[in-house]
Amino acid sequence: MNKTIAAALAACLALGAGGARADTFPSRPISMVVPYAAGGSTDGLARIVAQAMGKDLGQTVVVENLGGGGTMIGNQRVIRAAPDGYTLTFGNMGSLAIAPSLYPKANFDPRRDMIGIGLVATVPMVLSASKASGISTLEDFVQRLRQQGDAVNFGNAGSGSTSHIAAVYFEHVTKTKATQIPYRGAGPAIADLMAGTVDAVIDQTVTMIPLHRAGRVSALAVASPARLPQLPDVPTFAEGGVPDFDLNVWNAIAVPAGTPAPAVRRLEQALAAALRDPDVQASLEKLAAQAPAPQDQGSAALQALLERDVPRFAALIEQAGVPVN
Repeated sequence: MNKTIAAALAACLALGAGGARADTFPSRPISMVVPYAAGGSTDGLARIVAQAMGKDLGQTVVVENLGGGGTMIGNQRVIRAAPDGYTLTFGNMGSLAIAPSLYPKANFDPRRDMIGIGLVATVPMVLSASKASGISTLEDFVQRLRQQGDAVNFGNAGSGSTSHIAAVYFEHVTKTKATQIPYRGAGPAIADLMAGTVDAVIDQTVTMIPLHRAGRVSALAVASPARLPQLPDVPTFAEGGVPDFDLNVWNAIAVPAGTPAPAVRRLEQALAAALRDPDVQASLEKLAAQAPAPQDQGSAALQALLERDVPRFAALIEQAGVPVN
């Protein structure tokens, strides 16, 4: 009888302790893994949101850059982490929706291996050329591609990244061919763009707006329905003669599958608070990044987006003939 009572008491204490842990989550710093090198668009957005989420959570959210492997190094770090809410990924449609089709041997599927916390922002893509290239308009760039072919090169943030898929998609719709040069993230690719080592990069407004304004690169076109107030001198792809190129990048946060529901809900709340933060809103507006509408926020909305976009990009990859690793 004493053993039975002791066992029951131990079970009650265990349940009570579990409840206390759920109620006090988080009780220590959280790691936010960005599967790209520092200095790129996704990294920049992650740092803006990490600070605001940390404020709401009462804990530091530490951004951890793990680029390489076509985002799979960072993805594997997250899905192999303890599913306790203390390891997140801040990824985008490249690492979360495109990578599964490009790296089938990795056996990664975010619909199975992760739980979405929510969308953060959708960002237009901008095609920019190096100053050294002498290219000043989208028409000039397309003409050079048609005349010189793979003598022209695109820098990208790595195989399977959004900048890689965007460049391949651009080649597909313009019926041209260039040389793709992969880097370990957008930061190194853009550094070489500024240095004139590569001719062009397609990346998010987050990186391209300040560089164009500073005269470090020449922005040729933006993937938006109308010109952006932040880049009034840069035409849309439609204005530049390539109306079929229409690619915006969504950015999102997810956790490993198996993360307890209370932790998921608390992280959802922190992300929602971050998106309401005036400083975050001002930063997103400055970078032409569009926060999700209320109905598009949260875990369920991100899960639905993954269900739509993983097969959508699989079809695009097959159609465009992108090499699969």
